[in-house]
Amino acid sequence: MACANTSPALPSPSHPMANPGYGKRLAGDEAPHADPDFAHLLPRDAEVAVFIDHLDSGHAMGHKVLAAEHPRYGQQSTRSSLTRITEAGHLRWIKEHITVEDNTMRWVTRTYWSRTRRSAEWWAEFARERHGKDVTRDHQPGLARIEEALAAAVPDAAEPEREPEPEPDPEPDSAAYRALSALRTAEPRMALTEGDCRSLEPLAEEWLSRGAAPKDITRALAEGLPPTVSNPGGLARRRLESKMPPQQREPRAKVTRVIMACATCDQDERTVKIDRGICEDCRRENEANPMSDEDVIKEVEEIAFLGTASAYHLKKKLERATGGPVPDTFRPVPIEDRVGYHYRDNRDRIANGLPPRRWKP
Repeated sequence: MACANTSPALPSPSHPMANPGYGKRLAGDEAPHADPDFAHLLPRDAEVAVFIDHLDSGHAMGHKVLAAEHPRYGQQSTRSSLTRITEAGHLRWIKEHITVEDNTMRWVTRTYWSRTRRSAEWWAEFARERHGKDVTRDHQPGLARIEEALAAAVPDAAEPEREPEPEPDPEPDSAAYRALSALRTAEPRMALTEGDCRSLEPLAEEWLSRGAAPKDITRALAEGLPPTVSNPGGLARRRLESKMPPQQREPRAKVTRVIMACATCDQDERTVKIDRGICEDCRRENEANPMSDEDVIKEVEEIAFLGTASAYHLKKKLERATGGPVPDTFRPVPIEDRVGYHYRDNRDRIANGLPPRRWKP
């Protein structure tokens, strides 16, 4: 099986980001990529897992967002796959109670992803270790689960002819530069030249980074001037340096409580029992709607599509790790052939009324 064509069921560069600091988070301590990483999952679940694995940190992870971006599956299919991926040990929703120095508190729901399959005990220890973590730069209010209704993604059509790109517009002047150049209007005695504005721009930017507004810069440079100013640039530099506002320290924040949440309904272990990332009610609901024989056949037939994508991306990762292509002669059987053998074997087994085999790497 050739793997020249990449999978259309992979994230696009326009995949929505979650609120700053949230979205997909790596649990860390990953094992190297294997062939394939998600063979223990049903083909559809494995395809959704490959899709998630290729998302960048911070990308939105709600099932509605994933379904809108995935070209093959809708919301219900994606929701069911997320449930099974969670039970398999790749995904957890964890609620963290954040306490900030300014006495504010909030709950946030984190989405942690692990390409490596983890046990329930491993995730429990991971959650315990989150307690007491310093999250000063990562405690914005809001939830990690971004569930806005998005338009369904449309597969890319044939690429149209590209028109010549227009000349890029010149970069706009920074707020610091504009504050300095406008000083001549507020105070004619402090008419700075172009060279003065450019040389003083870093100092003015430092003011703005410390919480000052452009009007604060104007006030500091224009108030209390002598009757005559012979060197506006030199005076402006001295004032910007001597009147620099203090550096503002962001209030420290830390995790003061951690609880597991259900990946399907968002209830947490304060009110329901969570087992392998899923509550008992959602598990009973999923078990009451098992996959039909037709569903199983469709899932196994799609393994060819998944295998091609997995083989392609595994090859690319190996090439990046080794600095060049890895010849198939270095392997007992080429990756594409292994995928093809497995797919054809399962197709024949189903045709003869036998259950499909799971891939054993």
